[in-house]
Amino acid sequence: MSLLELRNLSKYFGGLAAVHQLNMKVNSGEIVGLIGPNGAGKTTTFNLITGDYSPSSGNVFFDGKDISGHSPHLTAKMGIVRTFQLTALFPHLSVLENVLIGLHLHSTIGFFEALFNTRSNRRKERELNRQAEKIMEFMDLVPMKGELAKNLPHGRQRAIGIAIALAASPKLLLLDEPLTGMNLQESRTMISTILDVRDKIETTIVIVEHNMKAVMALCERLVVINFGRKIGEGPPEEIRKNKKVIEAYLGSENDASHD
Repeated sequence: MSLLELRNLSKYFGGLAAVHQLNMKVNSGEIVGLIGPNGAGKTTTFNLITGDYSPSSGNVFFDGKDISGHSPHLTAKMGIVRTFQLTALFPHLSVLENVLIGLHLHSTIGFFEALFNTRSNRRKERELNRQAEKIMEFMDLVPMKGELAKNLPHGRQRAIGIAIALAASPKLLLLDEPLTGMNLQESRTMISTILDVRDKIETTIVIVEHNMKAVMALCERLVVINFGRKIGEGPPEEIRKNKKVIEAYLGSENDASHD
């Protein structure tokens, strides 16, 4: 059974179809790329999955349940977590504090426990610190845990964003252009990290990314949309040769085989 399934999913803004009759499946353990030109409907699709938008028609199924139109809070609670194109950090806080905020959003510490700093609260705080250390170790952020997020290189800031997402223990991680603005070495490090998230944490991933070389290296399968409609789907080798895809998107990259 698919972990995520979109069935005839559509979203209209006035008379404009941002997403039209989109069908897409993501199986557990996959890394699937959702690609297409600017304005193709990729971000809108993410917004429909997370509940930021309600579909005009069609359905979103997650783990066998229809979650169409559920609030972002409910979808996150079910295990769908998203990173954003613009790094969403607390720039004036340390790396550790950023990760702890992510953990606190999903902790069970009660108001009165925190207010009176009860023994139970102190125990839970120690556990959150332990979890934060574990996440930072996985993301290779421990050596800089005391540094302010704003002072770190762009690639490390993107890594903090993923660390905050991992604090929610996602079943499905939606990555919105995680390699944007990175140099070659930062991109290679992030590709390795994304593969580790899938393989070592066993998290299913859907990625929107314009770096076609990275997408081809990362994804077992690609779904290509243009003007909100699916125009291609398959392994990277097939997508490279798809004439509709080359014309709509890859052609603008002067043929993906030369990336």
